[in-house]
Amino acid sequence: MIRKLNSPIFNIFGSTIRRRMMGSQPASPLHFGPFEVTSQVFFTTPYSFALVNLKPLLPGHVLVCPKKPHHRLTELTAPELTDLFQAVQTVQRMLARYYFSHAWFEKHGHDTATADGTPTAGSFNIAIQDGQEAGQTVDHLHVHVIPRIRGETAKEEAGPGDQIYEWMAAEDGNVGGALWDREIKKLRLQLGNRPEPGGGFPSIEDSERHPRTAEVMEAEAEEYRIVLEQMGEE
Repeated sequence: MIRKLNSPIFNIFGSTIRRRMMGSQPASPLHFGPFEVTSQVFFTTPYSFALVNLKPLLPGHVLVCPKKPHHRLTELTAPELTDLFQAVQTVQRMLARYYFSHAWFEKHGHDTATADGTPTAGSFNIAIQDGQEAGQTVDHLHVHVIPRIRGETAKEEAGPGDQIYEWMAAEDGNVGGALWDREIKKLRLQLGNRPEPGGGFPSIEDSERHPRTAEVMEAEAEEYRIVLEQMGEE
């Protein structure tokens, strides 16, 4: 069974390393569609950035986006396209080093025989919902990168079909809806609920899965920056 985990991010690599640009926080604000997501960003390149997810489907589910708010894959220039998928590869290697490592497997009670921190020590879903008809909910091209951890979040059995795509097409995968909900909550904190005769607004949140706090996402982004910095020093 694929387990959706809401476990804290474990610092399994340590934090006493020198910071480098690839793993540092952005110097200027970054937007994902209309949403400001700078604190969620853990990796930037000349044309792209990667951010942690407000409502990840599985541990390590992150997004990689072009800096320009292109709507569709075919809108990217050749340099932007190359940069985007090179960024995806780098993020894959970072996530593998984090989630497919001996330390992670040992921490979670899995067989460590193949846990060498490389992409082949597990698997990935790499997905683009290119347009609204394909399920895109933020009008800004983005690549989903989802590690599949052996013994933890891997497919239940070999063969066609994967529950992750059902989640991605449902409310679970509604990235834009989750970000919209967050902005509405911010406004409510500032202004309070709109006055309504006879009662307030009904809850707009998913009853089973709730968006993570900014602190949790920032902690995860920092962990990923640390791993990227280590990769840059080797």
